[in-house]
Amino acid sequence: MSSSGPNRVSVHFHPPVARVTLHNPPLNIIDIPMMEQLSAAIAEAGAHSDISIIVLGGSDKVFSAGVDVAAHTPDKVQEMLSKFHAVFHSLISSRKVSLATVHGHCLGGGAELAMVCDIVIASESSTWGFPEISLGCFPPVAATALPALAGQKHAAELILTGRKFDGLEARFLGLANWAVPDHEVKDKTDDVIARLTKLSPAALAMAKKANYAWDSMHFDKGLARAEKIYLEELMETEDAREGIAAFLEKREPKWKGK
Repeated sequence: MSSSGPNRVSVHFHPPVARVTLHNPPLNIIDIPMMEQLSAAIAEAGAHSDISIIVLGGSDKVFSAGVDVAAHTPDKVQEMLSKFHAVFHSLISSRKVSLATVHGHCLGGGAELAMVCDIVIASESSTWGFPEISLGCFPPVAATALPALAGQKHAAELILTGRKFDGLEARFLGLANWAVPDHEVKDKTDDVIARLTKLSPAALAMAKKANYAWDSMHFDKGLARAEKIYLEELMETEDAREGIAAFLEKREPKWKGK
């Protein structure tokens, strides 16, 4: 795959399925090269007329523990948000049905990436959460999309506390369609693929487009607003810079409330 940086994403075509795998062991941290390669992989799958399903997963039984904290520093944050959010826009606007398979850690940007896929199959023991608040930050995609999936109160609690929860709760909250024992994730995924494969790729594409017709307008506007708050207000606070620095320096943050 042609993009800058180390190889972070693998793509395998088995029509009608394209399997896109995050590969940055051990935790599949999403750095800027991975963002670029994810966008390229989704575009590549989109260019194949014999592909109607994109299966997104992580290597080594881990989906992703989130975005590289080092990419949140003031000199990189604008590029990071732009390239990461481009992945979400491409996933949602793709004519292909996206299916996420979730094992292990599914945190922060990883959880955002999984939850915006059309269909999500999670391991019961997978670990979800939006821990950005502990860094003095917030997750813009979750702030935009989570209320529609989980409800306003659940979304507020998850984003404001940053607590972790398992795949069963992710299913209860509406972030996943199914939560199954770890060894059943593949079989459940294969069942869903088999059902989708029997259907018209053209009809699936139009049904997906119509399904997101209302939400995508709100998502585009909401994410643009969340991104503006993040860059113009959050990143101007001392606490945001302190939270990132404390994480990188492996120490407890000292909040100033400003």
